[in-house]
Amino acid sequence: MSQQVEPLDVEALREDFPILQREVNGTDLVYLDNAATTQTPEQVIGAITDYYRNYNANVHRGIHQLSQEASIAYEEAHDRVAEFIGAAGREEIVFTKNTTESMNLVAYAWGLNELGPGDEVVLTEMEHHASLVTWQQIAKRTGADCKYIPITDEGRLDMDAARELITDDTAMVSAVHVSNTLGTINPVSELADIAHDHDAYMFVDAAQSVPNRPVDVEAIDADFLAFSGHKMAGPTGIGVLYGKEHILEEMEPYLYGGDMILKVTFEDATWNELPWKFEAGTPNICEGIALAAACDYLDDIGMEAIQRHEAELAEYAYDRLTEWDDVEVYGPPADDRGGLVAFNVEGLHAHDLSSILNDYGVAIRAGDHCTQPLHDVLGTAASARASFYLYNTKEEVDELVDAVDEARELFS
Repeated sequence: MSQQVEPLDVEALREDFPILQREVNGTDLVYLDNAATTQTPEQVIGAITDYYRNYNANVHRGIHQLSQEASIAYEEAHDRVAEFIGAAGREEIVFTKNTTESMNLVAYAWGLNELGPGDEVVLTEMEHHASLVTWQQIAKRTGADCKYIPITDEGRLDMDAARELITDDTAMVSAVHVSNTLGTINPVSELADIAHDHDAYMFVDAAQSVPNRPVDVEAIDADFLAFSGHKMAGPTGIGVLYGKEHILEEMEPYLYGGDMILKVTFEDATWNELPWKFEAGTPNICEGIALAAACDYLDDIGMEAIQRHEAELAEYAYDRLTEWDDVEVYGPPADDRGGLVAFNVEGLHAHDLSSILNDYGVAIRAGDHCTQPLHDVLGTAASARASFYLYNTKEEVDELVDAVDEARELFS
């Protein structure tokens, strides 16, 4: 990361987020659940209201003025997202509901047709259920096998094991870029190189990386990559699937209906050009346009600056929480992780801890974070997770730590 990146003016940025002005239980909100959903700035809210106030209409279905304006804005949103992640163009950007649907699109449209007995899908032990369950169930349907790259004691991928697991029988490698539980930043470009050496495809779950760090799909050499708008200051209901154009061209759609067709007869149908071939029916028009506004907002701030800010908060939180012997923080060391910390307090269930923190206005996540198999590996049923974004401060981390200390005292 460049050493010349200017620090964020966090206090000024916080003014963009109206929800940060509210109180919870009589105290100022401390929102530390950003790995689940980030908050939305006025600039994105403005894009949403502008659409509904001024040009709300269906896309690709009308010659009238409103439809033309909506269609242009929706198509240009694909262009903007392509630019944001370094894709070649809109043909490689499919809008979905979320990362999960993006995973399922590839699993059904590619996996059901291409996988069979003897084929293997290689995943990691830290996969989100969106990846793990999807490929697990597709493998059961097709007779393929799933294998899992183990993690080390520090919560990193065992890359020696990865090189042994990825073989000429491997058809797909699917790996999370940044773990939503451990904060591990995985070497997805290296995994892509290994996969391609064996003529396998590489799918990157970038739900926890695209929102907070520069991501270039061509530099990674990912064949597929997925992320969600609601984790990057955008709206809910919009996700993105990136796919290399030549692969998407070869794939069959798995949803059928309006707008994804070119010509229909009573006997057969042919498909529209990319990316519309994979966007059947009325899409999430407003959400797609607002996602483009979120890309503008984040680029104006600077992705390197956001990455550095999150890393500093995660390191600070890690150091403060590990001052106590009865608190275990999972994942890599403080100075080498994404912007979150998952932890447990000895003798205190994560759900109870989250409830107590809520009394102090501190919002965190508690549970298995859609990584049940990973928690089995960690030897715990659940963990508490504090996750940070561009508008969080060290003072808020201090409030988190103070509230955790109150919970420790209460249960001691």
